Amino acid sequence: MTLLAWIYLVIMALGMEDGTAMDAGNGMQMAGAVVAEVTTIKPWSSIDWTLMFMMWAVMMVGMMVPTAAPATLVYAAVARKAERQGTPVAPAALFVLGYVVMWTLFSALATVLQWGLDQAALLSPMMVTTSPALGGAILVAAGLYQLTPYKDACLQNCRSPVHFISEHWRPGGWGAFRLGLLNGAYCLGCCWILMGLLFFGGVMSLLWIAGITFFVLAEKVTLYGVAGGRVAGMGLVALGMLTLAVG
Repeated sequence: MTLLAWIYLVIMALGMEDGTAMDAGNGMQMAGAVVAEVTTIKPWSSIDWTLMFMMWAVMMVGMMVPTAAPATLVYAAVARKAERQGTPVAPAALFVLGYVVMWTLFSALATVLQWGLDQAALLSPMMVTTSPALGGAILVAAGLYQLTPYKDACLQNCRSPVHFISEHWRPGGWGAFRLGLLNGAYCLGCCWILMGLLFFGGVMSLLWIAGITFFVLAEKVTLYGVAGGRVAGMGLVALGMLTLAVG
């Protein structure tokens, strides 16, 4: 899933750089042509909405599914053990599906936000904010959220997959799906504001996408993830204040 998502993102990013387009008869356009059309100040068509939602949904899969690997592997280990003991449980695919559904719902909200910024003429054709005030505010908000108790509570659930799965386990296929959905909700609570940084660095900037992905993964799995997140938060606040001052 992650590999296919990143292949899609790379193709879109390259398409934005050279502005090429695929054959319209295939029912799709490359991102360069799509973005050039969508980000003009005019109402979005149903095709615009569909393509932008698809972009966000695939991006969230590419960014967030790898960071769910610890919880997914723990669930898969439980499933294998249960099968050996003759008491099989729902497959890990249902857990992952629940996680992906949560981030797909977020993708719908992100698409609406992009539409609002586009209609307010606050985005460039490369989907970067054209307002230093907005960019600085995004940085400050992301940094401050890193320091909140709510962030810590969500992050602790993401950092302790064994405890999370044992506490929220429910039998059956719906239980596995619900577990993935809940894990996605905690992950969303941990990382939602970080996705706003894409509007500062570029929604289709592969460097920013990869950077945020590795940062979220490091927060979840490394020994100093919590402390590192707080340091990063203070850095974001400082950078945001500097952006506001310069702008």
